[in-house]
Amino acid sequence: MKCIYCGHEDSKVVDSRSAEDGRAVRRRRECMECGKRFTTYEKVETRPIIIVKKDGHREPFDAEKIRAGLIKACEKRPAAQAQIDRVVIDIEKELLNLLEPEVPSEKVGALVMAALKELDEVAYVRFASVYRQFTDINTFMQELASLLQDQRKETE
Repeated sequence: MKCIYCGHEDSKVVDSRSAEDGRAVRRRRECMECGKRFTTYEKVETRPIIIVKKDGHREPFDAEKIRAGLIKACEKRPAAQAQIDRVVIDIEKELLNLLEPEVPSEKVGALVMAALKELDEVAYVRFASVYRQFTDINTFMQELASLLQDQRKETE
């Protein structure tokens, strides 16, 4: 690894540890020439996931968009940031495991809604109201009725 200070091409690894929830390795290195230390990260190279939107346009998958939507849905709710981060990681893993170069945005939305349903039902309804574009109170009430029916099935 080339030293960022002097450009020398020989360095030794002083310390290695897991980073980014096990998806990367953080390495602390020391230059054999100047003795200065620097940090590098090693990640597995993955193919980009392309999201196909409802209108047909395509864009690269962005986990931060999911995180922002989850944070907004969970605002003033007891969901911890660590739980939200776990959901984002799980959704990204599931999309990678599909082994499909393009994924419809509806699939991503369904994964987010399923995760929110488990995490916090109020956050789920908030997200669903925006995602499914509830147009009136009847649509909203139908979603609540469906949620209540699912709860009854779980308790039986």
